[in-house]
Amino acid sequence: MSDDFFLTSTGTAVQKLALELLAMEPGQRLATVAFYSEKFDLGRGTIQSALNYLEEQGAVQLERRGHLGTQITAIDYKKLWLNGGARSVTGVMPLPYSRRYEGLATGLYQVFRTAGLPFNLAYMRGSSNRIESLKRQQYDFAVISKLAAEENSSEVEPVIEFGPQSYVSGHRVLFASGDETQIRDGMRVGIDNSSADHVVLTKTECAGHNVELVEMPYSQVIRSLLTRRIDAAIWNVDEVIERGYPITYCNLSSKEACHLDDRGTVAVVVVRRNNRAISNLLRTVIDVDKVLELQRLVLDEKLLPNY
Repeated sequence: MSDDFFLTSTGTAVQKLALELLAMEPGQRLATVAFYSEKFDLGRGTIQSALNYLEEQGAVQLERRGHLGTQITAIDYKKLWLNGGARSVTGVMPLPYSRRYEGLATGLYQVFRTAGLPFNLAYMRGSSNRIESLKRQQYDFAVISKLAAEENSSEVEPVIEFGPQSYVSGHRVLFASGDETQIRDGMRVGIDNSSADHVVLTKTECAGHNVELVEMPYSQVIRSLLTRRIDAAIWNVDEVIERGYPITYCNLSSKEACHLDDRGTVAVVVVRRNNRAISNLLRTVIDVDKVLELQRLVLDEKLLPNY
């Protein structure tokens, strides 16, 4: 298809209808040609030609039932996306500072490449920052933990879940002193308020103790422990192990924190609430098993990260 096609009235109708159909599902009834003609300010013949074109491309299958209307019997969301203007699908995930995140990024890139869809992935610290960027429509989707998604359930909707230890292997309590084994009164505890899961895990683990919460970027936690600026912090154990930090750590002691961390290890893909078009596309494109397979190969150092 030439670029000039989309400059025609039929091409314009194809783009608009494709984006409209992305938010629909098989079994739904299509609105009338007259409705779309008025909505898009295009002639009825142009709308009909565009529908015929999408059917010929295999992007949608329609069953015309006379006075009962037209029902959608099948949809190819990838073809609809490509006919809707073919802009890149954009996502945002954590900074790939661990092999687990590198594996996740590698898997996401590969499934979009396999699907033949243009794709861009950005990296941003803090789940709250990623959610805020998603709300501002800077990205189509964000990768966060299941725990963070639950903490922000009124604003985002999970569409893909990758399972336990797909996000992190777990969180631990890190200490500046090798003599410590648990949070106690009087400690200075690092906290990054831009990370929803870090905040809830930290506050839950520290509940019942008189501690000072010291605000800092997540990336500064290790340095702050080594320089004794803080006494303790909750941290992703993957980085501690991979980089061999000379820091004492122990398991979370709070049963509630451990229960929360079960969900904190699960990677999920979230979209803005009620964004049906992107939800349908992502469910079609993202092969969970394939992403996890590639992540495991990266973790086992059998595959170089490629993102």
